Amino acid sequence: MNDTLQLLLWGPVGIGAAEWWRLFLHFTALSLVAIGGAITTVSEMQRLVVAKEGWLTPGEFNDCIAIGQAAPGPNVLFVAAIGYSVGGLAGVAATMGGSLLPSAVLAVGAGRFGARYRQSRGVRAFSAGLAPLTIGLLLATGAVLLQPAARAPVAWLLVAGTLWLMLRTNRNPMWALGAGALAGALGWV
Repeated sequence: MNDTLQLLLWGPVGIGAAEWWRLFLHFTALSLVAIGGAITTVSEMQRLVVAKEGWLTPGEFNDCIAIGQAAPGPNVLFVAAIGYSVGGLAGVAATMGGSLLPSAVLAVGAGRFGARYRQSRGVRAFSAGLAPLTIGLLLATGAVLLQPAARAPVAWLLVAGTLWLMLRTNRNPMWALGAGALAGALGWV
């Protein structure tokens, strides 16, 4: 097998079958707690592939998030980028399969149940409780994504400016995204 095909199939890290299975099971578990979408579980994804296994560096992990978020298509594409970086196409199958299968089955079941019992006190309380949970998970994601640039004062200024922009104005958040891209292009973060 030539090197290009081997890289495509197994990825740059070259993990084996046992690791793919572990990757699949880990992303399956994350799928079941991803209230607010896969992006809310980034901190736990980072813990496995960067902190625990060392398959990716923090910068490589953030690159996967950025590529997946910038690509046209569903928000969950960053999971495929992580899977490919760790284990090639087999890694993509492990991470995407783990992320999509359980949540799809759960969404169909919960959707049917919620539609049937929409006015019940329990369903309304459960729905109201999901908002603070989602916010907490998103804050954890933000903390993980800021780690590689945490020593750069410009990064903290961008975070504070973005927070102010979102809470105090009606400006389009693309301005904050553009400022972050410019700071990164100039090498400030």
